[in-house]
Amino acid sequence: MGQVPRRSRLIRQQDLVPEERLNDVRATVIGVGAIGRQLAMQLASLGVRHLQLIDFDTVDESNITTQGYLQRDVGQSKVTALSNFVRQIDPSISVDAVNDRFRSRLDVGNAIFCCVDSISARAAIWRNIGQAIGTRHDFWCDARMLGETLRVLTVTPEFGTEHYASTLFRPSEAQTGTCTSRSTIYAASIAAGLMLHQFSRHLRHIATDEDVLLNLLSMETTVQP
Repeated sequence: MGQVPRRSRLIRQQDLVPEERLNDVRATVIGVGAIGRQLAMQLASLGVRHLQLIDFDTVDESNITTQGYLQRDVGQSKVTALSNFVRQIDPSISVDAVNDRFRSRLDVGNAIFCCVDSISARAAIWRNIGQAIGTRHDFWCDARMLGETLRVLTVTPEFGTEHYASTLFRPSEAQTGTCTSRSTIYAASIAAGLMLHQFSRHLRHIATDEDVLLNLLSMETTVQP
């Protein structure tokens, strides 16, 4: 079978995700582990045309359960394995796979999704990118996960810069562990979906939420508009 026409693919979301805005998006996903992999797959399905993936890690067997990688991916770099999967969703997507840590010299997109697993890494990336929100970049979203507690923070040129900076506390003040030390595929998928929801609001010119905290175990949600 031939490739499905783009308009046919996007028809059911056309009232929720404006195609003309999608065409202008260059999305960068920094960290393609638990949340980042789920997010990249959703971005590809959503219809983003340009996708940059940044990660230095390789796939191990534990990543099959918690991150959704395939058995055949074990031993490959995560960005290579994920790029191959994204092209199966849509071979016309332009994918830039960067098998490395985030570096300030990198030319990143206008929509940045931060899915790294430590506060120190987030702070270092934000120092390089935060000042350019509103000029070179118009959307920033950061997801944090520990067990079944999820937090999604969003910054646009209009909202969120000061609040986000206030969440970059010293690593010694963070909860013990990383987002991969206690994780499940379902929590990662929900976190990715929350990020994409904020992104779709941005594309529709609807105000985003600066801070969303969701505890799956107690089903409690806190939202800071």
